[in-house]
Amino acid sequence: MKLLYRIYQLLIVLPLGVACTIVAATITSIGCTFGNGHFWGYHPARIWAWTICRLLLLPVRVERHADISDNQSYVFIANHQGSLDIFLVYAFLGRNFKWMMKQSLRNIPFVGYACMKSRHIFVDNTKASHIKHSIEQGRDILQGGTSLTVFPEGARTFTGKMRPFHKGAFSLACELGLPIVPITINGCFRALPRTKGFYFVNWTPLELIIHRPIDTRNYTADTMNELMDESHRIIESRLKD
Repeated sequence: MKLLYRIYQLLIVLPLGVACTIVAATITSIGCTFGNGHFWGYHPARIWAWTICRLLLLPVRVERHADISDNQSYVFIANHQGSLDIFLVYAFLGRNFKWMMKQSLRNIPFVGYACMKSRHIFVDNTKASHIKHSIEQGRDILQGGTSLTVFPEGARTFTGKMRPFHKGAFSLACELGLPIVPITINGCFRALPRTKGFYFVNWTPLELIIHRPIDTRNYTADTMNELMDESHRIIESRLKD
């Protein structure tokens, strides 16, 4: 069965996935250039991610908290288990959002340009002035219900266990007075762990748990570590071995 699934990935998922990526990136780039960037910067990518998840035949369970409002902007923070996290969040979060992503992702063919046209926030940690620019960009973008999604660990885990969080997303949330919504991702590390080179996806159920929002107005720069620890604890509390 495992061999058949790998053959299916090579012959069906890989060519269709590449084609879907190019088409979605092209539609996003054109739509954001000539049309409504709020719409075209999100929906083609959401459909693309949903298609990839369905092509991989991976069952997905979503647990969503009822306190999340459609008209409120949030900063969603999630643990980063693997590359499939991006598809899972895009396809099933159910909110129009922008990513906060590494500057190096701008160089991916088609995808990098589409992300730039969609006004996702690229973070360059090499200089303090660049980080400040990212925060200012976030202030302009996070309006009218548009949210931000961040992997505050900064990189995918090598072991499946959560890494310490970086402060960037939390500083932005506190500065703008936006609630933080912790998200627990399960299954993506088992499905596609971090490794070098090409790696087949392992069939396994995926889970997206969207927790209750945290009011950042209760925190200041002096209590930022408490906010980070609380968010880390909430995500880890539903993390499966």
